Amino acid sequence: MYKISTQPFDFQTIYNLILNQTTVEISEDAILKIKECRAYLERKIADSKAPIYGINTGFGALCNVKVSNENLKKLQANLVRSHACGTGALVPQSVIKLMLLLKIKALCFGHSGVQLKTVQRLVDFYNSDILPVVYTQGSLGASGDLAPLAHIALALIGEGEVWFQGIKQPTSKVLKEKAWAPIKLQSKEGLALLNGTQFMAAYALQSLLKSYKLSYVSDLIAALSLDAYNCQMQPFNPLIHAVRPHKGQIKTAAQISKFLKGSLLMAQKKSHVQDPYSFRCIPQVHGATKDSLEYIAKTVLTEINSVNDNPIIFVEADAIISGGNFHGQPLAFALDHLKISMAELGSISERRIFKLISGERDLPSFLIDKPGLNSGLMIPQYTAASIVSANKQLAAPASVDSIVSSNGQEDHVSMGANAAVQAFEIVDNVEQILAIELMNASQALFYRKEKTSPFLESFLKAFRDEVPKVSEDRILHEDLQNALSFLKSLKLESELFF
Repeated sequence: MYKISTQPFDFQTIYNLILNQTTVEISEDAILKIKECRAYLERKIADSKAPIYGINTGFGALCNVKVSNENLKKLQANLVRSHACGTGALVPQSVIKLMLLLKIKALCFGHSGVQLKTVQRLVDFYNSDILPVVYTQGSLGASGDLAPLAHIALALIGEGEVWFQGIKQPTSKVLKEKAWAPIKLQSKEGLALLNGTQFMAAYALQSLLKSYKLSYVSDLIAALSLDAYNCQMQPFNPLIHAVRPHKGQIKTAAQISKFLKGSLLMAQKKSHVQDPYSFRCIPQVHGATKDSLEYIAKTVLTEINSVNDNPIIFVEADAIISGGNFHGQPLAFALDHLKISMAELGSISERRIFKLISGERDLPSFLIDKPGLNSGLMIPQYTAASIVSANKQLAAPASVDSIVSSNGQEDHVSMGANAAVQAFEIVDNVEQILAIELMNASQALFYRKEKTSPFLESFLKAFRDEVPKVSEDRILHEDLQNALSFLKSLKLESELFF
């Protein structure tokens, strides 16, 4: 059991929560903060006749419409229902669970004015794997992730649908099974649940954690390709990187050198002077991605430890302040950066795939016996190329776009939600490209007389149990899927990439 408090999350904590499927509870300090804030808000509503945005007014362009005290509860339920208009593909359940976790965290800071039982119900959903059905389309990434978060809030009031025990079913049915009454939202609660960046942030967090893993794996597979293509070791000499000391570049070169330590293939005398950029410049390209991940991680970590709804309540300052903490621009920039950085890992990987099947450096064309009769690994490169092209299209920045909404009241939006979904797809695509490179490198090394390093030989052995040598043409779709499953199943210690 992990206690969610007012202390910030770190990546290791979240990684462990996901990996171990740890249940959570609200800490005593967070409970106190939530209760104090709610009590303050109720006093403020009772004592004040002035309009307070979203508490006793309409929303967006209707912010000047005063709502009577007797209609405050209905106002919040109406908000949730009217905003639950997501569409498109279903959000993966792993992302929805992160949305719940991040919304719980944001509310535990005690600046949102929600009831304790509302936060507790989110905890109950999280611990019981009751996951509201959410859709990928609908958020502009500015007034918070309104539509996606409305579908989360809809489940709290017993409406909409949830995933439970692997089945999509009516929320009302699941609540009845659990003997849980729907939450009756009080003043400001609907707005606190809908305003926030948890859709963008959950996607960013999921994609970032996977990107860290793939950054490490890309170095590992590149090391195999270096030996498979009979490359030089000079480009990984630490002297080169010391005079251009980008942190990621230095780390990549050192990691590749470590992977190749003891390689008999690398120790062979080379007849060529230089290697193509996709091999020679691995430290510079892979390293730039590593450096980008550091910036992205800093932004994401700040966001998930923030209060990003509106208005924000400051009990000690006796202030309720309406601002723009829900605006997703920081995440939108970070997600666009993630898209570009990861797309490039896939792009350079595809170039190495292309060179490995080219029939150069004593390797057979398309890495197959009797090329011509057999096509060998000709077409997996097509597959990789098509994915790389798709990534280039997805990597176009979403954050430079904006469309006016809410009658001009919300006139500049981040489109960070679109960037989030695109980044998620790109990261998955890169994993498939790397799986194809691994398959090619493994196949090429069957044609080398000497062995690669003991570490890489051990890794190869495990992979070849899943994807054996292609001796003659067969249905390669199954090999591609098995290679991808192999990469997905790799369990790496988090200290390798955090």
